[in-house]
Amino acid sequence: MLGRSLWDVIDLDAATVMIQWAAGGLFFLWITTRRREVGLGYGWLQRITFMSFGVIALVIAFYTHWIPVRDIANVLMIVSSGVALWVSYARRSAGVAGQRAVIEKRSQRVAEMTGIDKEEQRFDKDAPEFPPILDLIPPIFGLIACVAAGIDAADPAWLGVARIVVGAAFLGAVSDAMLLGHWYLVQPGLARGPLNELVRWTAALWPFELLVLLIPTGMWSVLNGTIDDGFAGQLGWFWAASTVATIVLLFVTMAALREKQYSAVMAATGLLYLAILMAFGMDLVARATLRT
Repeated sequence: MLGRSLWDVIDLDAATVMIQWAAGGLFFLWITTRRREVGLGYGWLQRITFMSFGVIALVIAFYTHWIPVRDIANVLMIVSSGVALWVSYARRSAGVAGQRAVIEKRSQRVAEMTGIDKEEQRFDKDAPEFPPILDLIPPIFGLIACVAAGIDAADPAWLGVARIVVGAAFLGAVSDAMLLGHWYLVQPGLARGPLNELVRWTAALWPFELLVLLIPTGMWSVLNGTIDDGFAGQLGWFWAASTVATIVLLFVTMAALREKQYSAVMAATGLLYLAILMAFGMDLVARATLRT
């Protein structure tokens, strides 16, 4: 056992991981942009980030294991996200309705207090806004890619699909929540509704993530020793600790966001850093150990 490395024990398709992460992240980007509250720059950041993940997946797939349906769908996810990015940038002069309302209200308050009528940022109210529906197209292609990856990865195929699709949503929600928490530094005055929504989504997905990882043959078989994880059960217990820590951190994050101070958002963001680490431990350690 002393000469055995982690890579002798686990097996995980890195291209699929990047695709599912991108698909989940892009879906929850739409969950946020449909609210028309968060500034356009947040969408630019998210699309560029997850498009990069898709490109990395293509490179990995080219040199390792090419799955035609998965990888073609990934290309379409990247292209459609690029189109959404271009449209969003082209229509940047309009901003978003919720952001305009906050800035106009703040400018009015400053004018009433000081007698100085000065807008912090000017928008063209007559210009067309970015249509958030464009952000729903990339994750549809991402879903197709995840389904194809799940069929290729596991037997029975339905279990592989369930684990990859649920994992995509779970990892995408927690990642977007952490990134959105940072965006409050860029967009002061943004209400906590968008961040609260992503944290609640992550907490709601947690039991489904746990369920698909426990369905036989699942992590319970690792914990009771039926499946040898190659490290005397340590990977199984690390997974169990990550699973419990993830939901605890999410509830603590929700409690932090109930505090009125602005610093509560930054505290919640820090907690979400830890939640991401634990969420990845919950999802990827299980799937790598079970080879799905």
